[in-house]
Amino acid sequence: MSATLSRLAITPGEPGGIGPDLVLQLAQQSHDFQMVAIADLEMLKQRAAKLNIDIQFKEYQADSTRLKHQPGQLEVLHTALPHSAECGQLNPDNALYILETLQIATQGCLSNEFDALVTGPIHKGIINEAGIPFTGHTEYLAEQCGNYTPVMMLATEQMRVALVTTHLPLADVSKAISKQSLKQVIEILHKDLQQRFGLEQPAIYICGLNPHAGENGYLGREEIDTIQPVINELQQQGLNLSDALPADTIFTQRYLEKADAILAMYHDQGLPVLKHSGFGKAVNITLGLPIIRTSVDHGTALELSGTGNADIGSFIYACQVADKMAQQMTQHQVNPS
Repeated sequence: MSATLSRLAITPGEPGGIGPDLVLQLAQQSHDFQMVAIADLEMLKQRAAKLNIDIQFKEYQADSTRLKHQPGQLEVLHTALPHSAECGQLNPDNALYILETLQIATQGCLSNEFDALVTGPIHKGIINEAGIPFTGHTEYLAEQCGNYTPVMMLATEQMRVALVTTHLPLADVSKAISKQSLKQVIEILHKDLQQRFGLEQPAIYICGLNPHAGENGYLGREEIDTIQPVINELQQQGLNLSDALPADTIFTQRYLEKADAILAMYHDQGLPVLKHSGFGKAVNITLGLPIIRTSVDHGTALELSGTGNADIGSFIYACQVADKMAQQMTQHQVNPS
């Protein structure tokens, strides 16, 4: 394991939501990594005053010595808000600011200035209302990195759930799952579990798309025509994969105790189970990118903004996972075998 201290870029996300609150609460604690908030400094100062949090703000310097985060301090890479942010209020005029913070953080990760990106919650609707087509962090970061294929995975300490498709209407899911796309997702998941989580031969358990995994074709043919043929091919190449299993039983203990990750075919097939078991203590991880990115497992919670009642658990875990992944990647680069 490398002794290099991880430097994490933190984007608070929607300025009217709880993201800034969470960053300030995070800054009150000590951490075994360096954290740099990419945000509007005045907005953070105003939010700290509203929350009665005493924080010493420091201007971030890229060439400064990396130091573990000390409680009560916060390094900020200032990015100006065009309009002041009000707690609990969405403003489409600030949409470009949100994307600018993500662009700065992503470029910093690509240039190795930062070791990982941890993102606060955003509101997709307000960005689209500003006239900017936007489906989510995952897709946007993939575009920023150069049109990589991203794979969304949520994780708790007990469970990892990755997705073949992400933010699609249910009516579009089946046609979006091709042999090529499914194979690519499985290969990305397998590789990143090895390189970023240190699992030499990860066990991936795979959901069928249809009830009862198609019931031998009586409840749908996607398993027969697409999913199982891809699994068979990759099993022959040495990947540790289950056959297509019914989604209503794959999350039982007999499978979970053996699986390093569950692969669900669509968003609401896998994530309700994970969020039921670990909401507020889970992390959203984007695989398949040349950078490390984690995020909270919840939304902007506008009604909690500025109240001091936001739960910081998911944000802490997202930072801890990002730090561990960065350290694991360093170790893999030194000892690739």
